[in-house]
Amino acid sequence: MGTILSSKLREDGKVVLEVSLDQEEALQLRGHYDLIHVFTEHVEGVGAQISGRGKNEATKYFLIPKNLRTKFNLKSNTPVHCQKLETPTKIIFVYTIDKLRT
Repeated sequence: MGTILSSKLREDGKVVLEVSLDQEEALQLRGHYDLIHVFTEHVEGVGAQISGRGKNEATKYFLIPKNLRTKFNLKSNTPVHCQKLETPTKIIFVYTIDKLRT
């Protein structure tokens, strides 16, 4: 889990952030320092559910809330990438799905 140490607004409207991360979290970037998204655990999001199926509900599904799935169309063969981040108190799953071009 990181902390923003400072921020500075540039003339072009971009914000430069100085970020402090635990070494383990920095290593999860695997040397990729572009296309980074910053988010916080403190922002209230839309409530979602996990569904269990199969014997003893061993298979788990993250359900997309109805109000978030109205504006896109996912096909079963759409590539999905998942990243798991762990903090001392939470597990965070980040799913990345390419938009379909129409």
